[in-house]
Amino acid sequence: MTDTAPHKQAADAAVPEPPRYHALLQQITRSNGLIIFLAVVLSFIIGGIMIAATDKDVQAASGYFFARPGDTIAAIWNSVFGAYSALFRGSIFNYEAPTFVRAIKPLTETLTFATPLIAAGLGVALAFRIGMFNIGGRGQMLVAAAAAGWVGFAVDLPWGLHMLVALIVGIIAGSLWGGIVGLLKARTGAHEVIVTIMLNYVAFYLVSYLLRTPGLLQDPKSNNPKSPPMDTTAVFPKLLGDQFNLNFGFVLAVLATILVWWILNRSSLGFQFRAVGENPNAARVAGINVNRMYIVGMLIAGGLVGLAGVNQVLGASTTGVTSGVDAGVGFDAITVALLGASTPWGTFAAGLLFGALKAGSFTMKAAEQIPLEIVTVVQSFIVLFIAAPPLVRAIFFLPSPERTRKREARRRKRELRREAALAAKEVAR
Repeated sequence: MTDTAPHKQAADAAVPEPPRYHALLQQITRSNGLIIFLAVVLSFIIGGIMIAATDKDVQAASGYFFARPGDTIAAIWNSVFGAYSALFRGSIFNYEAPTFVRAIKPLTETLTFATPLIAAGLGVALAFRIGMFNIGGRGQMLVAAAAAGWVGFAVDLPWGLHMLVALIVGIIAGSLWGGIVGLLKARTGAHEVIVTIMLNYVAFYLVSYLLRTPGLLQDPKSNNPKSPPMDTTAVFPKLLGDQFNLNFGFVLAVLATILVWWILNRSSLGFQFRAVGENPNAARVAGINVNRMYIVGMLIAGGLVGLAGVNQVLGASTTGVTSGVDAGVGFDAITVALLGASTPWGTFAAGLLFGALKAGSFTMKAAEQIPLEIVTVVQSFIVLFIAAPPLVRAIFFLPSPERTRKREARRRKRELRREAALAAKEVAR
C-alpha cells in the first residue's frame, strides 16, 4: 500500500487538466433533465410575455388598466392562449379540422421538419461528446446535398438502387467534409471552431460556383443557380401516401439515432470517444489515440450531418439543389444538440420539439398574426437557459449542487474537529 501511493500520486500529477473550453462544454451538455424542462417552460413563459406585449388588444386594454383591470387580464389570456393553441393545432393535432386525415397532418409535418434537425443534431452531439464544437453543419449539409443531388438527376439507375446510391454518396461527401476538420485538428492542432466556420464559406461558394456553371450542377434549361429536379427513382418514398409530406428520411433519422446510441453506449469506440471528451490528456496517457478519435469522430459526425443534407434534396424539396438548401438547419442543429444534452435520444426529442415549433409557427402567424420571429426568440432563450443552469436554479429556487457539496464539506470538517476534540479529552483523562 505504501509503495503504490507515491506511484499513484505521480500518475495523477502526470495527467494535465483539460483545456478550459472542455469544462465549459461539459457543463453545458451535462444539464440534468429538470433544468432542461424548466428552461423550456421558462422560455415559453417569456414567449407568452412577448406575445401579450405585442398584441394590439392587450395594448388597447392596458390603456385603462386601473379602471378595468379585468379587460387587460382577459386580453392577455386570449392572446397567449390563442397563440399557443394555434401552435398546438399546427404541430400536433388540429382539433378544428373536418376530417381525421387533416387533423393528424400537423403531426406528420412536425416529423417532417424534425427529420433534418435530428440527423444534423446527432452529428453535432457526437462531436460534443468528443470535446469538439462542430459548427460546420451548414458546409457539411451543402456538400452532401450537392453530391446526392448530382447522383439524383445525372445518374440513370433503377428505382431503389438509385435512391440508395444517392444516399450513400451524399453521406460520404458530408463525412469527408467533416473529416477535414478532424484531420486538421489532429495533425496541426487547428481549433475546430475556426476550421468549421471557414469551411462553411468554402462549401457555400463552391456549391454556388457549381450551380452557376453549365455542365456541372446548373440546370441546362435555366440560367438560375439551381440544379435540375431529382429523378423519381432517387426520391425518398412517402411513408403515408401523397397526402402527407412525411417521407423515408424520418425512418433514416430514427435508425441514425439508434446507431449513435449503440456507438456511444455499447461499443469500445464510444468509450474512447467519451474518454477523449472527458479529458484528452488523460485519455492519451491511458493509451487512446486521441488524434485518431478526432478524425474518426468527425468523419461520423460529418456523415450524420450529411444525412440531413441528403434528406433536403431527396425528401423535403426534390425540385433541385440550391445554395440555400440547408435552410438554417446546420445552425439549428447546435441548439438541438444542446437541448438534448448531447445524448442520442435527448437529441431526438429536442429535434421533435423544434420541429413542432417550426411547424406550428406557420399556423400561429396565419391564425393569430404572431410573427415567426417569436418562435426564434423562444428557441434562443432555451439555449440561453440551458447554457446557464445556475440562472435557472436561482429563478426556481432550486438547490445548487456546488453549494450542497461545499455545505457538506464544511459539515464534515466540523464533525472531524468535534471528534478530534473528544479524542483529546479522552487522552487527557
